Parts: sequence; C-alpha cells; structure tokens
Amino acid sequence: MIILTDIEEKICICSLKNHESIGRDISHLFRSINIYLSKELEPYGIGSGQFPFFMRLLHQDGVSQETLASSLRYDRATITRSVNKLEEMGYVTRKRDPCDKRAYCIYLTDKGREMDHVLIDVSIRLNDTLLRGFSDKEKAMFISLVEKAAMNISSENFIKKASNE
Repeated sequence: MIILTDIEEKICICSLKNHESIGRDISHLFRSINIYLSKELEPYGIGSGQFPFFMRLLHQDGVSQETLASSLRYDRATITRSVNKLEEMGYVTRKRDPCDKRAYCIYLTDKGREMDHVLIDVSIRLNDTLLRGFSDKEKAMFISLVEKAAMNISSENFIKKASNE
C-alpha cells in the first residue's frame, strides 16, 4: 500500500478537480498504444487487436475461447474475430475441448511459438516507453492504480449488464 503525504494528496485532489476528462487521456493512451503495437507488429501480419490474445496464449496455451474471453474481459465475438485472424495467419489452431465437445481450445502452432521472442520484446519496449522517467515507486503506483481503475469500470459494467438482463 502506498501512502501519500498531505502535500501529495492535496496536489492529487487539486489536479483531479481541474482535470477536464480522465477518459479522454485514457482514450488517447489506448489509441497511442495501439498505433505503437500496429507499427511494431505489421511485419508479422499481427494487428494490435490480436496482441493481447497472442500474449495470453504464450503464457497459457490451450485455453478455451471462453476462458480467453473471460481472462481478457472481451466479448465472444471479439475473441472469435481475433482467433480467426491468428488462425488464418497460421499462428494458432483450434481443437475441440476434450472436456466439452461444444467448445474449442486454442493452441499456438510452431509458427506461433516462434513469435514469443518478438512479442515479448515488443511488450518490454512498450512498457519501457510508457514508464520512461518514472521512479520505481511511481511505476508500482501507476500499475496498481490502472489495475484498480480497470476493476472499478469492469465491475460497474457487469452490474449494469446484470441489471439489464
């Protein structure tokens, strides 16, 4: 847990009150990250949209599409489109889930596994760029706060979705 001094807390509150839109800044950050990823991955035929799925499979090969959707907080249609693209490029293959014949598990092909060094290098360079000039304390705080904000909005969306059903 990070404890702010009184001065740091007052600066944060003042800054937040005078801040026009956190959403705008987050949206800009998201778009900028996607542009960066698109340029880095273009030579391999991978789009920024496939990057998170590919990275998840590098760490957890053979997961079901449902698990992939749940762990990345994407809807099924988005997962299907991204997996289709990766399959067309020869990076993944789908196989029936042995425990549930209605479901598919996604596996990296040899070509997909060969991309691990490229994707990890891109990820490291992206993180280094994003966190350039941050102290170790600031890095930890930033990561923690982004995770917390993501959970907050995810929970809110889940509640609203559940109330509409």
